[in-house]
Amino acid sequence: MSEAGRQSAAPQRRERILVVDDHPDNVEIINARLSSRGFEVETASNGEEALEQVQANPPHLILLDVMMPLMDGYEVSRRIKNDDALPYIPIILVTARAETQDKVEGLDAGADDYLTKPINFPELEARVRSMLRIKRLQDELDEKNRELEVANKQLRKLSITDGLTGLFNHRHVYELLHEEFERSKRTEEPIAIAMLDLDRFKQVNDTYGHPTGDVILYETAKILRDAAREIDMVGRYGGEEFIVILPGTTEEAAATFAERIRSRVESHVFRDEATEVRMTVSSGVASFPMLDVDEPGALIKRADEALYAAKEGGRNRVVRASEMAAAR
Repeated sequence: MSEAGRQSAAPQRRERILVVDDHPDNVEIINARLSSRGFEVETASNGEEALEQVQANPPHLILLDVMMPLMDGYEVSRRIKNDDALPYIPIILVTARAETQDKVEGLDAGADDYLTKPINFPELEARVRSMLRIKRLQDELDEKNRELEVANKQLRKLSITDGLTGLFNHRHVYELLHEEFERSKRTEEPIAIAMLDLDRFKQVNDTYGHPTGDVILYETAKILRDAAREIDMVGRYGGEEFIVILPGTTEEAAATFAERIRSRVESHVFRDEATEVRMTVSSGVASFPMLDVDEPGALIKRADEALYAAKEGGRNRVVRASEMAAAR
């Protein structure tokens, strides 16, 4: 089937037009005319009823009489246009008032077009078609903007996320540490970090292969996420090394957290199909305020030195930076 044939065979949506007028005869005439042209017509006899229908099921276009009791067309238009929860709905004001000031007032109230009585039906149909074209274009633009917003969010997530583990990547976690460190200095609240490194990970990779290594990294990341609080920030620092930023946390509390991770990793069975592997993890923790630490890089250095000491001390253990400082 040709492209034109496919398009003609595709179902066409019936565009809904809400006619608002307190005179039943006017409503009946407009309804008959527009229905005969293939439009789906809904009606309301006053402003309040119109607003309720718009909220319940926004039409594609509104033909709105200006002179109505209780609430005139200007106020109805103003309320619809000021409601950010509603989509763009073109409004054509219909009135016997043809003075320039009346038109200005209507357009200032948010109306998109103005039609004077007595209604010239060919003109009415032309204005309806014109407004619906604009409506279709606006809807397409809104949809493109929504798609762009989703794409931008996905790109942003990809730019800050480690692809394998789903944790923050090295660059972003370092940015977060800078922000949290500055906040800690301003508020005089402590901040701690835990550096964790899987023991003998290279040996596991060499023995079982990288797919099994990837499973271990992924499941270790899950253990970290499950143990962390909502305010904590977990990242993959590089290779088999992870970092956890712990706002409002002392070194002692950070060591308790790291010990909990150490215990969970040690008791966890990492499975990759038929392969089962046991792992351990070493950790170094440091906190601010701390002697000789005045910027994020120094805090990482202290935690890294403690991690190195944990490795040198036999692995599968947690070492505090303060212990290293006391030993100097």
